[in-house]
Amino acid sequence: MDVLVIEDEELAVRKLTKLLQDVDDSIRIVGTAASVRASVQWLQNNTSPDLILMDIELADGQSFEIFEQTHVVSPVIFTTSYDEYALRAFKVNSIDYLLKPIKRHELEASLAKHRKLHTQAEPETGGGRMAIEALVQQLRQQIQPTEYRKRFLVKHLSQWMPIEISEIAYFYSEEGISLFRTRNNQKFSVDYTLDELEAMLDPTQFFRANRQFIVDINCVQQIHPYFNNKLKLTLKPAPEEEVLVSRERATEFKKWMGK
Repeated sequence: MDVLVIEDEELAVRKLTKLLQDVDDSIRIVGTAASVRASVQWLQNNTSPDLILMDIELADGQSFEIFEQTHVVSPVIFTTSYDEYALRAFKVNSIDYLLKPIKRHELEASLAKHRKLHTQAEPETGGGRMAIEALVQQLRQQIQPTEYRKRFLVKHLSQWMPIEISEIAYFYSEEGISLFRTRNNQKFSVDYTLDELEAMLDPTQFFRANRQFIVDINCVQQIHPYFNNKLKLTLKPAPEEEVLVSRERATEFKKWMGK
């Protein structure tokens, strides 16, 4: 069985690799990745493994973002530090989870479950894909922080000034720099990636439209159908480039706008 390990702690990778091979010496670790970006690249450039062991918290964000950026067809076991109460509802179909520190008998049980399921259905079946999506959504809701960012301290000329979240129309990335634009059309840079910002912001107020933009619900003026089932947004104030919502996120975006 070919296994991909997605984990940002090197020691944890070594321990998990040894544990996997102790449990079943036929297991082959075909790759490791420590970040969302590296995971997406690996999955896009390699044959899908038989199984993925995936930590939730990675170096550049949460592993849920992997599912938004590429099509994951392999069965997934999430490895996480979250308690059993929060996760017990998420054992759906071919998806499982292991709480850290990972115990050998629990790993053995998870591997046995996946072997059994693998003989019953191909990994690309609709049920398996729906199971992944359901788990990702439920986990997002469970571990979403209750406290969101209220303001940012930004440098303006020779001084620092606080900007309230309610004043921000959207965040965006430009030439590797993260910035935001206020409702009165001022522009400021921030020392966070968009992935980090997304985790800080209230998801009822802000939406990750694409890899370059996070938009506030009140800055969306119009939504236009676009080529290939994408959506084109008219924002206020107007950005310097088109803001498109991908086909995969279009339905979710419309639900978010309608809440």
